[in-house]
Amino acid sequence: MPVEVLLTEDAERDLEDLFSHIAMHDSPRSAEHVLTKILSIADSLKHTPNRGTQPRELHGIGNGDYRQVFFKPYRLIYRVIDERVVIFLIADGRRDLQSLLARRLLTG
Repeated sequence: MPVEVLLTEDAERDLEDLFSHIAMHDSPRSAEHVLTKILSIADSLKHTPNRGTQPRELHGIGNGDYRQVFFKPYRLIYRVIDERVVIFLIADGRRDLQSLLARRLLTG
């Protein structure tokens, strides 16, 4: 049975920022392609919510509550909470995400 997939306000802002950045530095068409792919991957989590892997930055500190899926190089970091998938972060995986993850997931 499918579960609900939700994006936090931070994740929605991540998408907006990503779209703007790609549209400005590449093209609006490329930005639309990336946005469509990311939203498709997010939507697919409703059928297989536990398929993602643990983010290495969180696994290293013993936090196994979060999972991630990719549209390389982008990472969608989420948690399965009851009958919902809550996406907390969408970011470029080439960045060092340790401090961003700590700030957004562990102290928020």
